[in-house]
Amino acid sequence: MANYNYDEAGNMAAYFLLTFLLIVLVPFSLPSASSKQPIVSECDCHECVDHRARLRKTEGVNIRKYFILAIGWALFAWVAYKVSTAEIENKVYNPFEILDIKNGASIKEIKSHYKKLSKALHPDKVKLNVNLTIEAVEARFVEITKAYKSLTDETIRQNWERYGHPDGRQEVSMGIALPKWIVEGKNNIWVLGVYALIFGGALPGLVGKWWFGNRKKTKDGVDARSAATFFKAISEESGMDDIVSSLGKSFEWETTPASGHISELSELETSVKKRLGHKWDELTKAAEALPENSDIRRKGLALLYAHFLRIPVPPSLQKDQIKLLLQTPVLLNSLLSISTTRNWLAPTLSAIRFQSYLAQAILPGQDTLKYAQLPGLNEAEAEELAKKSEIVSDVLRSLEESGDARITDLKRAVSQWGQLDLVDASFRVIDDRLVTPSSIVYLVVKARLVPPPTSTVDAVPPVSQGAIDDEKRDYEFLTGKQEAEDLPGADQNRRVAHAPRWPSSRKAGYWIVLADPKSNRVVVPPMKISDVPHADAKHPDVYRSYKLQFQAPPQVSTFTWKLYLISDTFVGEEVSQDITIDDPVLLQVEEEEEDEISDPEEDSLAGQMAMMRGGSVKKRMEGDDSDEESSTDDDEQSSGESSSSDSD
Repeated sequence: MANYNYDEAGNMAAYFLLTFLLIVLVPFSLPSASSKQPIVSECDCHECVDHRARLRKTEGVNIRKYFILAIGWALFAWVAYKVSTAEIENKVYNPFEILDIKNGASIKEIKSHYKKLSKALHPDKVKLNVNLTIEAVEARFVEITKAYKSLTDETIRQNWERYGHPDGRQEVSMGIALPKWIVEGKNNIWVLGVYALIFGGALPGLVGKWWFGNRKKTKDGVDARSAATFFKAISEESGMDDIVSSLGKSFEWETTPASGHISELSELETSVKKRLGHKWDELTKAAEALPENSDIRRKGLALLYAHFLRIPVPPSLQKDQIKLLLQTPVLLNSLLSISTTRNWLAPTLSAIRFQSYLAQAILPGQDTLKYAQLPGLNEAEAEELAKKSEIVSDVLRSLEESGDARITDLKRAVSQWGQLDLVDASFRVIDDRLVTPSSIVYLVVKARLVPPPTSTVDAVPPVSQGAIDDEKRDYEFLTGKQEAEDLPGADQNRRVAHAPRWPSSRKAGYWIVLADPKSNRVVVPPMKISDVPHADAKHPDVYRSYKLQFQAPPQVSTFTWKLYLISDTFVGEEVSQDITIDDPVLLQVEEEEEDEISDPEEDSLAGQMAMMRGGSVKKRMEGDDSDEESSTDDDEQSSGESSSSDSD
């Protein structure tokens, strides 16, 4: 029978504590220990350098987290040391080990070895000292004597072989990993109180908070009420202003109240209104359409437009603005999901383009301010340069010719920026040359980024046709599971975009949109891509392939769609191209289907009508008549036999 006892020495509880500490410490230590990937290329313009310095100062080092981790690992090391040095009470009895002799030794060897040990360890012959008492010597001598008898005495040996102990069946002791003081009567009330607090209060509270918190959020990570607002606010023809209005309504659930900062917020609203004029009145009027929580919506709009207009925000509102800006792309993705679910093109393009205005702090819809993204250029200068040319390289050339002192800084920013180049786009079907109705089709897009040519940067030549038509490379990518091809360079994915006014480091992102502009419909949901490789004059054939899977239309027709490649980081950085499912392929499929329909026979009603129209008919063969006559005779004969059998 097993005897259950509490862990007096605390050894079992130590194992439990070690396991618990390991489960908690390892997940929290891995993100801290893993070093961030080194940045291969960062923008070296003065605005980006200052921006990175501000981020490092703001982020700093989480000393509290590292301090707690250090204490946790120190506790783990101490408990591990205690466990390693603790005595193990429950050991398997092994007489060979006690006698310090090899397993399977003969009786003669055992007796000879025991004789030597008994002479050396006999209590009368061992010299005692401070660390060696008579009780320890006697216990050791009894132990080796018992081990000797368990190997030489037949009865004792049978007990050892059968029960694992020379004294026969032993009581099994099972330790419980709880110190005895926990279950002592005088501590019952405290133990029960802790159990009630943990399992009756804290645990249900955590589960409830997680459950009801998840119910309030959509899969995109926004408040369910914000998603409902987007669903009602946007329409098929929604543009940039409708996107802003929808965001303003959602700020009610995405921002904090303006309590405690009323005066600073009023001053900020006044500054924004001075710049926007009557447009601010329209925005606030829409925000105040629902009187409840209108101050929260006004606060969100004020912080958002202060970012667009590059108006300094009071220190008391800076954290709220950063939180709002980082949450806005999540809101836009939710709005984008609702728009693409309905296959609406206009709000889809507006939501994607809005993100670039947000990243560069430019007023939405003001395409004339495109060059305000460049360092050191104000709005007036940006508008003046936009009137001269829409091409960045021409603008840089004109500034260089005029001897502008900012040209070096501008070139640094533009070289990191890069212009989007759509190398190739085509529809592909795996192991098939034809795009048949309802087949699984892949839109394969090949893209790269090229620096605009300047006096110090050579123009990048087009990608060679041989590199574009690499069938082996295309087939491996098409049959693979990844939506994006492996990068041509091992470190191309560690570039940081030029976005000095965004509150964190940002990688450039682009969206692939396949749409039908005539019907204002999105053909397939857009796909976001990133890590588009940079090409240069020395390596012009660098590009990366991306694929978008969809099902071809079921009907046979010619489909002329439009492919958009739009940046969500740089304003005005997008390319578009008309793309058609090749109609000779569809016509060939249609002709094959028509060939399967045979001409009508000459003596049928359809054949007579075809002859009257001058169409072709199928001539009747003489053999067909004889076959019909013979079959008729056979039918009559069988009918006669059947009737005679009935009469019988």
